[in-house]
Amino acid sequence: MKERICQQQERKTVMMGCWMLNESVSVILALLWLGVNLYLFIDTFRWYGEEESFFYTRVILGSTLAWARASAVCLNFNCMLILLPISRNLISFIRGASICCRGPWRRQLDKNLKFHKLVAYGIAINATIHIAAHLCNLERYHLSQSAEAEGLLAALSKLGDTPNESYINPIRTPHTNTTTELLSTIAGITGLLISLALILIMTSSTEFIRQISYELFWYTHHMFIIFFISLSIHGAGRIVRGQTPESLLLHNVTFCRDHYAEWQAAARCPVPQFSGKEPSAWKWVLGPVVLYACERVIRFWRFQQEVVITKVVSHPSGVLELHMKKRNFKMAPGQYVLLQCPSISSLEWHPFTLTSAPQEDFFSVHIRTAGDWTRALHTAFEAEGQTIKEPRSLPRLAVDGPFGAALTDVFHYPVSVCIAAGIGVTPFAALLKSIWYKCCESQTQLKLSKAIHIALHWDENTDVITGLKQKTFYGRPNWNNEFRQIAYHHPSSSIGVFSCGPKALSKTLQRMCRLYSSADPRGVHFYYNKESF
Repeated sequence: MKERICQQQERKTVMMGCWMLNESVSVILALLWLGVNLYLFIDTFRWYGEEESFFYTRVILGSTLAWARASAVCLNFNCMLILLPISRNLISFIRGASICCRGPWRRQLDKNLKFHKLVAYGIAINATIHIAAHLCNLERYHLSQSAEAEGLLAALSKLGDTPNESYINPIRTPHTNTTTELLSTIAGITGLLISLALILIMTSSTEFIRQISYELFWYTHHMFIIFFISLSIHGAGRIVRGQTPESLLLHNVTFCRDHYAEWQAAARCPVPQFSGKEPSAWKWVLGPVVLYACERVIRFWRFQQEVVITKVVSHPSGVLELHMKKRNFKMAPGQYVLLQCPSISSLEWHPFTLTSAPQEDFFSVHIRTAGDWTRALHTAFEAEGQTIKEPRSLPRLAVDGPFGAALTDVFHYPVSVCIAAGIGVTPFAALLKSIWYKCCESQTQLKLSKAIHIALHWDENTDVITGLKQKTFYGRPNWNNEFRQIAYHHPSSSIGVFSCGPKALSKTLQRMCRLYSSADPRGVHFYYNKESF
């Protein structure tokens, strides 16, 4: 009994050790992102809570000044990062630079969308704090102009009523309607636009919306243009104001704050002068926005390139196969392209995995009807199941890419396990064809030495891609047995596990990789890679 308990504890230790090994890089990057956010927030909060030039501003606003400014800095930081994970050409370039990006660091590129979502949550949290703090600030500005305000607070709010004075309180009269005042300023209008754009982008990005209407998700996501333009000019109104450096030299805050009644007459305490800080959000986002604009320029250039459609085939279950040719098109197994059909939509681009091998003189995709756009595409092509004689009679297609994906690393392992479900088989079609071509070339030496298991789930008698009956296995495999046998036959290997399918399957395979990886660095290790767009 004790021996069995020890074995169970040892197995749990192996699982934990494996998890730490495989997930450590992801955890480090997430903690680094969180740490930078915390540092920026705490450091900015402390600065605005202690800085002498904002002493009089704190008299009116209190601690909400620091809350608003700290969240603004974190908001700028995350807005700087949000576009980088979706810069596909940048990621493909980094992936190709194998000298700079190897091993576990390279696998982080496959989690670009997860990081994009993580940063989006950071934007949402800091935007909420920023909005709440400024709503409190607006109310405090208004209260400081009321008849109940007295002492230093009242003196500060009256500044700016006479010539040669600069105001600190943007609310000039006690009868001002705060909503009207908010919507009459650059900060108020742009803040409202930023908030509305963010709400629409976040709500339309939920999995439920993306499944029932991908087009809604696509179009609302492009409100990021309004978001970034508004963000760049949001601070131009300079509503939050601090004492100028010149005024600080003449007006000693420590002494003069208790002699506010003598500011007009006392030489030691001239009237303090105030100004707003220069807007800085544009400085944070300029680089990533220019980089993303270059991405769009490259996409437009590729949009202009001619794509010749050589074959259209209609498969069962609403799957459309397209064969295409394009000048200077080079690909690798597992890569994907973005397709646009201008006759359906001049804005929408949709990702599809390439199913052809690099050795073939064409490139192909398999598209399952799963929404309005794919249904319209299938209808527009009216697949004939034969070689097209007059390509000009077909709708025009634009192709952007190819771009790298997780499956491109399959040849970097001595052993790779490829598992797919449903239409998720498409990434592996190109891989299988490429392996076959490479095996036919006598001079080609592959690091990949053995294909262990490929599970293709489909509801027809023949495979949707290869047309072979023997490649399809029905029913759910016993993953414990599969991984146990693989680990037994390859006791000291690095094994890449590549998956494309439902989330439930992905979670199961990820758990199996953790379970059957050895805690011993010299033992077998499973590295999980999931196909995602």
